[in-house]
Amino acid sequence: MDITELVTEARRFGGRVRQAKARIGDAGFEWYPYDTLSALGHLEKLLSAPHRGLLDGRGRVLDMGSQDGELAFFLESLGYQVVAADHPAYNHNGMRGIRALKAALGSHVEIHEIDVDRPFTLPHDTYDLVIFLGILYHLRNPFYVLEELSRRTTHCLLSTRVARRLADGTPLPAGAALAYLLGEDELNQDNSNYFIFSEPGLRVMLARSHWEIRDYVTLGDTSLSDPVHPQHDERAFCLLRSRHERLENLELLAGWHENEETGWRWTAREFAVRVKAAEGARALTMKLYVAEDSLRRLGEITLSASVNGAALEEAVLETAGLFHYVRELKAAGELEIRFRLDKALPPDADDERERGIIVASIAVE
Repeated sequence: MDITELVTEARRFGGRVRQAKARIGDAGFEWYPYDTLSALGHLEKLLSAPHRGLLDGRGRVLDMGSQDGELAFFLESLGYQVVAADHPAYNHNGMRGIRALKAALGSHVEIHEIDVDRPFTLPHDTYDLVIFLGILYHLRNPFYVLEELSRRTTHCLLSTRVARRLADGTPLPAGAALAYLLGEDELNQDNSNYFIFSEPGLRVMLARSHWEIRDYVTLGDTSLSDPVHPQHDERAFCLLRSRHERLENLELLAGWHENEETGWRWTAREFAVRVKAAEGARALTMKLYVAEDSLRRLGEITLSASVNGAALEEAVLETAGLFHYVRELKAAGELEIRFRLDKALPPDADDERERGIIVASIAVE
């Protein structure tokens, strides 16, 4: 569905939300006062032709800073598996609003309390999309959060305030990657605001945290914006794609070790995935690395695989480094792919894991 159609659907869904709030009546708390569904109108201005169908309802979405959850519930109505994350200390009503609406709407959205200002763990290892609107300038450690999200998702929709001038109107140096550190009550009398980036600063931050900008637009005061005055508010909206290689759009079964810094994983001697092959998919491609230490200690390694029980042609791994394992597929639909190595490094004093090969990505295309 094109983003323009989604904006219309979101308006209709907003009516459902208002009816649900009316049924709840006196909730005993104040609802979040802003229309979070209106963000879709800004995305309509952001997304270029190749990306206007981005919100297709397939996969798992993480809505960070979800407030009362209207956007999370709308995304669920499109077909997404939605995870909504916020924290009572920062949420407008201590997350009572999102829980009340979930019950009133009969929703299955997962709600999690996560404080991203401290080391955090997300409830799932991978996501297809993260919604990250209006959160960045509230973070004490924006680099850490952006880097952690880039390891876990494919795409991110991000918005944040940016500035072209200092608070006194002095222009920022052209092209300088800067961040303005806000005083405790300098912006909206709100001490949860920390950093306002220049546009070059935002771009460098995103690049350093492993994001590629696919679409970018700024709205508001795009000539005299500053970090503190409401009349000079400029917002940057970005569609980002993670530059981490990862095992995305897969269900990892047995035999996988923890995600490494760049998105790849060590396997055990036997490992498996489950994937739903799109219509017309004809090939299985696995990008893997063979460690030099493995070959030195074990000699050549034979990799065998099966798809829904049907064996594929074996591969012999006899050279250290990058290897592309490509096999023709005859099965379609949901596929369970099982891999087996004839040998692997056993646990030892330096590493207690059984180590087979390093896998960067698996695709069925």
